Amino acid sequence: MMKSKRILAWLLVSLVVLGITTVALAQEKVLVFGSSGDAVRLDPADVTDGESISRMDNIFEGLVEYEAGSTKIQPCLAESWDVSEDGKEIVFHLRKGVKFHDGTDFNADAVVFSFERQYNPEHPHHQYGEWAYWGYMFSDIDRAEKIDDYTVKIVLSEPNASIMTSLAMFTVCIVSPANAEKYGEDAFRYPCGTGPFKFVEWVKDDHITLEANEDYWRGRPKIDKIIFRVIPDPSARLLSLEVGEIHGMEYPNPADFDRIKANPDLVLMSEPGMNIGYMAMNTGYGYIDANQNGIKDPDEPLEKTPGYFEPLTKKEVRQAINMAIDKEAIVRDIFMGTASVAKNGMPPFMLGYNDEIEDYPYDPARAKELLAEAGYPDGFEVTLHVMPVSRPYMFDPPKIGEAIQSYLAAVGIKVNFYQVDWATYLQETEAGMHQMCLLGWTGDNGDPDNFLNVLYGLNACSIGTAGNHAFYTNEENQELLTKALRTYDVEKRAEYYKKSQELIHEDAGWVFLAHSNQNMVFRKNVEGFMLHPTSRMFLYPVDIK
Repeated sequence: MMKSKRILAWLLVSLVVLGITTVALAQEKVLVFGSSGDAVRLDPADVTDGESISRMDNIFEGLVEYEAGSTKIQPCLAESWDVSEDGKEIVFHLRKGVKFHDGTDFNADAVVFSFERQYNPEHPHHQYGEWAYWGYMFSDIDRAEKIDDYTVKIVLSEPNASIMTSLAMFTVCIVSPANAEKYGEDAFRYPCGTGPFKFVEWVKDDHITLEANEDYWRGRPKIDKIIFRVIPDPSARLLSLEVGEIHGMEYPNPADFDRIKANPDLVLMSEPGMNIGYMAMNTGYGYIDANQNGIKDPDEPLEKTPGYFEPLTKKEVRQAINMAIDKEAIVRDIFMGTASVAKNGMPPFMLGYNDEIEDYPYDPARAKELLAEAGYPDGFEVTLHVMPVSRPYMFDPPKIGEAIQSYLAAVGIKVNFYQVDWATYLQETEAGMHQMCLLGWTGDNGDPDNFLNVLYGLNACSIGTAGNHAFYTNEENQELLTKALRTYDVEKRAEYYKKSQELIHEDAGWVFLAHSNQNMVFRKNVEGFMLHPTSRMFLYPVDIK
C-alpha cells in the first residue's frame, strides 16, 4: 500500500513538473526567419555579404549605431565622442558595465583589439582574415589608441568626410578578445559580441540559432530565440510562411505580391532600397595589395586577372553589351514594378548623383556595329557568373541571367552560365576569376563614397579582395574619388562625384540594371520590425504576439 502511494505521489509530481515544462515551452518565443542563403562567416570584420551581416547585426555592436530607419548615427558602446578641429582625431568615451557574451568586460582593450587586428599585419590575429572592408572604407584610420580603460582615440592619417557614419558599420563592431584568443582561426564559427542575442549553433546550409542575452545592457530582448533557416527558393519560403513554419522571409517574388496582400495573416513591408544591381564585365587588370593598406601603391603594378578575357578589355565591346540589353523590359517583366531602371552606379537620391548622363539606349543594331568595329563581327562566347541566392538588389538572378543570355545571343554573343555556392561565388568574383558576373550592392552608410569608391575605384581592384568587380582601373577616376573623400565641402564633393560618374559611364565596365525596393514579409503577429535603408536586420525590438 505504501509503495502504491509513493508511486502515485511520484506520478503527481511528474505530471506537475511536466505541466510546468510544457507551459514554459509553449510560451517560449522563437522567431524563425526564412533566408535565401547561408552566412559565409560570422566575423563582422571579415565579411562582405548580407546573409552573414544579418545574423551578426543581432550579436555584435559598434561604438556608434544608426538610428532606427535612418543612416543618422547615435551612441552605442560609446556614450559620447569629441572630434578635433582638423577632423583627424576622434576620442570616444566608452559605456561602462557592458559584458561580452562570454562574461568578459567590454573596454578600451577590446576596441583596440577589434580595430588593430584589421590594420596591423604584425597583430597575431591579422592572419585570420582578409579584412576587405577595412581597405574599402577604413584605410584612413592610422591607429586606435587606449587612453584609459574606458577612453579610446581613433587617429586618421587624412581627413575623411564619411568616417563617422562608417563607424556605425558592421566592420568595426567590437569582438571579444578572449573569445578570439580561445578559438583562433575558427573564431568566425563562434561569434561573441555584446549584442542582444548570443550565438548557439550553426548547421551549415540549414540554420543558425541565436538566443536572448539575459544580461543585455539595454534590457533583455522580447523574443527568446532566433532561427535563421536557409530556404533558397522564394516560392518555398512563401509556402513555409503561409503555413506558419516560419515567421518572416526575405526577397519575395514580385509575382506573389497580390497573393501575399490577399492573405490576412501576412504583412508585406516595402520601401525604396539604397542599392544597385548590375552585371560587371572583367576589364582585365587588377593589383596585389601586398601591404594590405587598401590602396594601389606605385610599387604595386597592374597584372592580368585570372578571368582576363580579351574582348571585354575593349571599351567598344562593353558599350555594345550595354546597348544589347533591354533593361526597361527586365525591370518591367522580371522585377514587376518593384525596381527602377538604373543608369548610374548609385541611387538617384544620393549626394552628387549625375542625372545629366544619358543612359545607353537599347539598340541591338548599333551594338552589332560596335562589335564589328572592335573586331568581333561574328560575336564571341563568354561565361557569366550567376548568383545562387536572392539578394536585395536582385531577387531572381537566374531569370535575369536568362534574359541577358537571350539579348546577347541576338547580337552574336553566346553566354554560358556558371553557378557555384555563395561563399565560393564571392571568393571567385573578388579574385577576378569571372569574365562577367551578376552582383550588386546595398549602401552601408548613406554616403556616395560607399558606392563610388568601393565599387568603381582603382583602389578597390585588389585581386582577392576586390569590391570593383569590373576591375576598372581608371586613375583619373580614383583621383576624383579621393578628392571627394578628403573635403568636407558638400558642393565640391558633389562635383567630384558627378565627374566620376561620367568616366564610369563612358568606359562602360558595368551594365547597371536596377535600383530595387527592399521587400520583406512577416506574419501579422510579429511586431516591432522596421526596414532599414542599409538592409541591415535589427531584431532586438521585435516581439511575437
